[in-house]
Amino acid sequence: MHEMIVNFFSGFPRELATFLIAFIPVTELRVSIPLAIKVYGLTPLAAWFYSVAGTYFVMVMIVLLLDPISKFLSKIIPLFGRFFEWLFEHTRKKADKKMEKYGSWAILILAATPIPLLGGMTGALAAFIFGVPLKKSLPLLLFGTMISGAIVVAITLYF
Repeated sequence: MHEMIVNFFSGFPRELATFLIAFIPVTELRVSIPLAIKVYGLTPLAAWFYSVAGTYFVMVMIVLLLDPISKFLSKIIPLFGRFFEWLFEHTRKKADKKMEKYGSWAILILAATPIPLLGGMTGALAAFIFGVPLKKSLPLLLFGTMISGAIVVAITLYF
């Protein structure tokens, strides 16, 4: 999979490739940071910065635009309605206990967890689904993403 990603972004400047790889919900910064350091030769700080920026950008878009996009797509294509129902229910199940226990701090915890299907995008979806206000959710998502990026940089450098 990594080769496919590297090949796809081969014509891009390495900073832009890192930023865009961090956009992808399946890869996020878990993949963009190791690729940026080991393949593109970016410094750990640059890899962290572009990866955090890419992942956070998508998180902001989820929090701000998911409601109107999901409603629009669900109206014109019923399959999207079923997809969004599944996605929202899946996220509720993953985040409900954390939200109950930690309140809005669960958003930071989710965003700081660099594990597939339980990380930044799940944190952004939880912020949206549980109605955490923007003034609270956006800083929590940013700090969580920064922490997650630091964890991935450390793992990349030391293991």
